[in-house]
Amino acid sequence: MRFDIITIFPEMFASILSGGIIAKAVRKGLIEVDVHNLRDYTTDKHRSVDDRPFGGEEGMVFKPEPVFAAVERVRRSPASPVYLLSPQGRPFDSRMAEEIAAETQVVLVCGRYEGVDERIAESLATEEISIGDYVLTGGEIPAMVIVDAVARHIPGVVGKEGSVRKDSFAAGGLDYPVYTRPREFRGLTVPEVLFSGDHKKIEAWRRRRALEKTWRRRPDLLARLALSDEDRRLLEDIRNERNEP
Repeated sequence: MRFDIITIFPEMFASILSGGIIAKAVRKGLIEVDVHNLRDYTTDKHRSVDDRPFGGEEGMVFKPEPVFAAVERVRRSPASPVYLLSPQGRPFDSRMAEEIAAETQVVLVCGRYEGVDERIAESLATEEISIGDYVLTGGEIPAMVIVDAVARHIPGVVGKEGSVRKDSFAAGGLDYPVYTRPREFRGLTVPEVLFSGDHKKIEAWRRRRALEKTWRRRPDLLARLALSDEDRRLLEDIRNERNEP
């Protein structure tokens, strides 16, 4: 899979391309990440990528010409989606990461300043993506988030691929708690069931704790879960234990 990232700050991506899982995946040829400087697609001597908005508002806006030129140069197929990183976009989540991972190439356009000319969003971008209901100084960090999250769904990128399927949000809810050595630390102990050797009991404990954590921290996610009758019974027990409806 190939990621083409269009930005005015290409140096920001040095960190994810020089170490960690993403860098290893690139070295192994599992993914390609190419970062393009938007200023290379300008035509004036000042390499201008932005201008003042019509209507007298404050701030600067990305001009359409360099963005269109950059996307048209790096996009290898009309079928390759172009994602504009924007706080106005569709919320990015695990399901969307899986969708994107099925693509051969994606183009990520990192917005800046007061935004981009609306013609970029309407006529060039396949879709706008947001990583949360807040505003950042630019789309570079969201682009890194997307590359990292999507790459984990590419076969071979994560050493133990089964762990990806068990991660939080993979099944719609949060993950169960995990522990490691030492068995006791500052009076805090590991649940005894994890030492029982009874895999059925351990799996039942993990399912219960995952449901409990999801119910306590992200109850909005429960609507996405395909709950079995046993899951519903567990949730009822959890609610009753805490005396909550």
